[in-house]
Amino acid sequence: MQPSPSPSPISGRSAADVDHTVPPAVHPSASERELRVPPVGGPQVSRKPARVAGHQPQPSHGDPAAAAPRVLAVVDGPDTADYTDAADYVAHTATLRGVVRQRLVSRALIGHLPPAPARLLDIGGGNGVQALEFARRGYDVTVCEPDPRMLAETRRGLADAPESVRRRVELVRGDGRDAVDLVGTGWDATFCHGVIMFVPEPAPLLHVLVELTRPGGIISVVGKNGPALALRAGLQGRWGDTTALLGEPRSAGAARSAGAAGAAGAAGPGRQPAVQMPPGDDPANVAAILTAAGTRSLAWYGIRTFTDHLGGMPPGPDVDAVVDAEWAAGARDPYRGIARLIHHVHRRTG
Repeated sequence: MQPSPSPSPISGRSAADVDHTVPPAVHPSASERELRVPPVGGPQVSRKPARVAGHQPQPSHGDPAAAAPRVLAVVDGPDTADYTDAADYVAHTATLRGVVRQRLVSRALIGHLPPAPARLLDIGGGNGVQALEFARRGYDVTVCEPDPRMLAETRRGLADAPESVRRRVELVRGDGRDAVDLVGTGWDATFCHGVIMFVPEPAPLLHVLVELTRPGGIISVVGKNGPALALRAGLQGRWGDTTALLGEPRSAGAARSAGAAGAAGAAGPGRQPAVQMPPGDDPANVAAILTAAGTRSLAWYGIRTFTDHLGGMPPGPDVDAVVDAEWAAGARDPYRGIARLIHHVHRRTG
């Protein structure tokens, strides 16, 4: 079912402000050099000098964090990280929640991507789950990933894939903010899934995604749904975290039980809420940045409305039914507005 245009349940803005409506889905090199020239016959590519694998670009983003390794953590309260390192992320992708995310993203993109063999760029592609999916569908996919451990996991996945899939996947080690130098521009579609929550300010990375993509190409971004982060904590019975994520002061009883230090840190009149929403976790902000950079919103989807609180539960025999239910919820109001993640699909307009 495809809903008619409506105001965004995330921001309350009308469709005239930000169009969030849903419309009518190795061969890694054996050498140290992993960057390869895209296949002949694709779109013309504007390419700066390529960097070889293992070369670490000098930070040029104006903040000390740009030089640090990417931190893989999603923390909404004590002991609630989805993943804290590469091994945890790989394990997470095999859980029901991880499977739901990957399959919903693929299902949405199938309806927006140009036909294969188009050239796709996956910024922060992790362990290559999405890259492998679209390579199997006949697309040529380049993964740009800063973590060598993630690239090693991608190689392991590629090793088990048919040669016809392996030869469609290229691996590049590097920060997505340097991707124009690393892989050039002119891509038919650029993915950035589950990355913007790890950067202090999303605008520079989002601007790069637009620059990487050819006019008329697709930009796909998945980030946290900051306004709805309290839902997981509430469904898991973590009431202190739920209250904090709602930006409300704790009750007097809760403050007393937490001790004087906890009481001093509680939100209250004239104080900031206990948890501030990072700019990358605000879907309205992400959509506005992309639009201002020269894109048009084609659709937005919610991911994990019903399953986000299930922790490390593995997928069961009913996984297809679960994905179908999540897909139906993620494409309509009010359910998509309370999903854990928001999937933005934009088209570059110029």
